[in-house]
Amino acid sequence: MSHHKGEHLLPLTARKMGIDTHQELTIYLRSDSHVCYSEGFSALSRVQVEAGNRVIIATLHIVNNDALLDQQIGFSDSAWNRMALEEGDHVCVYHPKPLESLSHVRAKVFGHRLTTDQINGIVQDIAAGLYADVHLAAFITACGHNRLNRREIVDLTRAMIGAGSQLQWPQNIVVDKHCVGGLPGNRTSPILVPILAAAGLTMPKTSSRAITSPAGTADTMETLTEVRLSLQQIRDIVSQHGGCLAWGGSVRLSPTDDLLIRVERALELDSEGQLIASVLSKKIAAGATHVLIDIPVGTTAKVRDSKSAERLSNLLKSVAQDLGLQVRIMVSDGSQPVGRGIGPALEGLDILAVLKNQADAPKDLKNRSAEIAGALLEMAGKADNGEGFKKALAIIESGKAWQKFVDICNAQGGLKQPPVAPYRYNMVAHQHGTVSGINNRLLSQLAKLAGAPADPAAGIVCYAKLGDQVKKGETLLTIHAESPGELDYAVAYLDEHSQLITLS
Repeated sequence: MSHHKGEHLLPLTARKMGIDTHQELTIYLRSDSHVCYSEGFSALSRVQVEAGNRVIIATLHIVNNDALLDQQIGFSDSAWNRMALEEGDHVCVYHPKPLESLSHVRAKVFGHRLTTDQINGIVQDIAAGLYADVHLAAFITACGHNRLNRREIVDLTRAMIGAGSQLQWPQNIVVDKHCVGGLPGNRTSPILVPILAAAGLTMPKTSSRAITSPAGTADTMETLTEVRLSLQQIRDIVSQHGGCLAWGGSVRLSPTDDLLIRVERALELDSEGQLIASVLSKKIAAGATHVLIDIPVGTTAKVRDSKSAERLSNLLKSVAQDLGLQVRIMVSDGSQPVGRGIGPALEGLDILAVLKNQADAPKDLKNRSAEIAGALLEMAGKADNGEGFKKALAIIESGKAWQKFVDICNAQGGLKQPPVAPYRYNMVAHQHGTVSGINNRLLSQLAKLAGAPADPAAGIVCYAKLGDQVKKGETLLTIHAESPGELDYAVAYLDEHSQLITLS
C-alpha cells in the first residue's frame, strides 16, 4: 500500500465504460478530476484501485470530454470483471507500491542470472495482474534468444505451474503431446486424443489459441464443438471418455503463460526458454506424466535445421527430467504444410475427413497423427516397440477413433459442422512443372491476411505437395475469406509473393 493511503480523497463512483481492452486492465478519469490533481496522476500512470477487499493495478487513461462526471471512475470490461463491480460501487485509487520484481526484470535486461526467488516474484506479480503490457514485453524480450539457462527455465516452469490451477488424475499414466509449431495445418491433436482414448489411455488435452499462426488447436476445435470448459467439466468428461479437447485459457492451468502468450503474439517472439516453460508448465498443470513433443524441422518452419532441433530437444529433455516428466521427442519433416486446410474451419474439415476414413482425406495428416499416437501408445505400454503406428492406424480405420471423437464432442456440448467462407480465389500454375518448394511462413501470412484465425472460415486450401507434377492452369491453392476486403488483401499479397509455391 502507499504510505499515505490517500484518506483525504473522496471515494469515486464506479462506471462500466463498455470498452474492450482485452486483458489489459484499464481505468478512466476526467482530466480535471480532483484525484488526478491531488495524486499527480497522468495518462498511462499505473494506479492501485480498491473496492472493498478487491484490489487491482490498472493503467489510467484520461478522458477530456463529458463521458465521465468528476466523481466517476470508468472501467474497461476486463478491469470491471476482474473487480466484480456493480454500477455505483465506491472505489478508491492510490499510487501503488513500487513493484520490486521489476528490478529483477531490469537485471535480466542487463544479462544477469535470476535466482529462484526472483523468478517466483516476477511470475507471481504477472499472475496477480500487476504487470502492464510494456512490463511483460520487457520481460519476454529480456529472456529472448537463449538468455535463460537450464536452471532458470526449470525455475520459470515451476513458478508458472505454482501460479495456476492443477489437475490430478487417479491413473499412473496420463499422456499428452505438443508440437513446437511453425508448420501450417499440422492439426494432429484432435485425431490423437480419440485414438489414445479409444486405446484406453487418459489424455486431458488443453490447447492454446494461435500465437503467431493462422490457427491453434483450440481455434480449430471451436469450429467443431465447445472448447471453453471449466475444470470440473474437464474432470467429468475425461473420467467418462478418457480424453477432452479444451481451450487451456478458460481453466487458468498456467495463467502467467496466457498473459505472456498474448504479448508474444503482438511481438511475434517465441523464445526457446519461454517456449519450454510454456509447454511443460501447461502439461504438468494438466496432470500429464508422459509427453511426446513434435519438433518439425524445415527451412521455413519455426525450427530451421537439425542442429537447432537437437539443441531444443536436449534442453527440453533435461528440463523435463528435472521436473519428473517423461518426455519423448519426435523430430519430423517440416518442409511443407500438413493436410490441405490452413485456418480453423479448413483444418477442422481435414480432421473430420481423416477420422471418418473418407477416401479424399489427406494421407499425410492421417499418417503423421498415427505416428505420434503410435509413439505415445509405445511410451505408455499399450503397444510393443515398433508396433504403435500400425495399432494407431487400425484404430482410425476401424471407426473407433471417429466414434470416440463424436462421444467427446457431444460431452463438450455437441458436434457441429465447420463454417464455409463465401469468398474464394484460386491460384493456378502458369506453367507445367514439378512442385519444388513451398514456403510455410508466406502461406501462414497469406492465411492470416485472408482473416484467420479471427474469421474461423478464412484461410487457404493448399493442393500442391512437394514433388507433385502439375499442368498449366491447374489450381495450386484456394484462398477462402469471409469478406471481400480481406480476400483482396490476401490476393494482393499473393501477387507480390509468387515464390509461395515454386515450380521447376
